[in-house]
Amino acid sequence: MSDAVELLRNARTIAVVGFSRDPAKTAHSVPRSLMAAGYEVIPVNPHADEIAGLRAYPTLLDIPSDIQVDIVDVFRPSQHTPEVARRAVEIGAKALWLQTGIASEESRAIATEAGLDYVEDTCIAVVRSANQLTRD
Repeated sequence: MSDAVELLRNARTIAVVGFSRDPAKTAHSVPRSLMAAGYEVIPVNPHADEIAGLRAYPTLLDIPSDIQVDIVDVFRPSQHTPEVARRAVEIGAKALWLQTGIASEESRAIATEAGLDYVEDTCIAVVRSANQLTRD
């Protein structure tokens, strides 16, 4: 497991797989808090063209190749994360982060074998807030 604080300290662009359209859900409020802290957030949701005023992409592979994704933050059930891990590797992401309650040995193996930093079962917004991290 990588140092979550250092990952966030060095990150600028975070693709959020499962960014919800519903403002009442954690999968919406967490990415919004990252946006408010100055991170560039890219919504990944096959059921939306736009979320929180940002263009949404159906999959990680649909994000333009000229955008360097630092962290792929995942709000999907654990059984779906190995496929997300493979796509994160494919787009050249630097890290895979599975949110609170999400863990996968297979995803960890995929990410770490490809050289990605890896965090699981940890809320990215809690780490950011507790360490008062912002992007300027």
